[in-house]
Amino acid sequence: MPIITFPEQTPHFQLLVCLLAAFLLVPGCSDQMKTGDVTGNIQVDGQPARTGSIAFIPVDGKSPTAGAEILGGQYSAKVPLGEVKVEIRVSKVVGHKKLYDTPNSPIQPILEEVLPEKYNNQTELQMKVEPGKNQKDFDLKTK
Repeated sequence: MPIITFPEQTPHFQLLVCLLAAFLLVPGCSDQMKTGDVTGNIQVDGQPARTGSIAFIPVDGKSPTAGAEILGGQYSAKVPLGEVKVEIRVSKVVGHKKLYDTPNSPIQPILEEVLPEKYNNQTELQMKVEPGKNQKDFDLKTK
């Protein structure tokens, strides 16, 4: 089976597509699952995060992970109800590389995470998602 790539899209877009695909592949859950609308603002060192991604991982492990892209410091996601860990990733471009070793190869940005692991891989962030609308802002520091 061929692998589909999106060289013209950002890695955050690719993550969002993967998260949405995983959500749709969980059999029977999308019809029965109760979700809440979670929206908010992400600030990094006092400035809105330009781009990034946010993931909501259920603490009990019984619901699928949900996620969204961060654009202009804002995000919006449908998240299963209950206690969730929150992982936030904000990257900066540190260079570019060719996807293939050919003269007309598309170029892809090389990204580096700007946030400490306590906000993503080793997250300390949690929240409880309730039915209806949930507002959750995050004011994060790089140091």
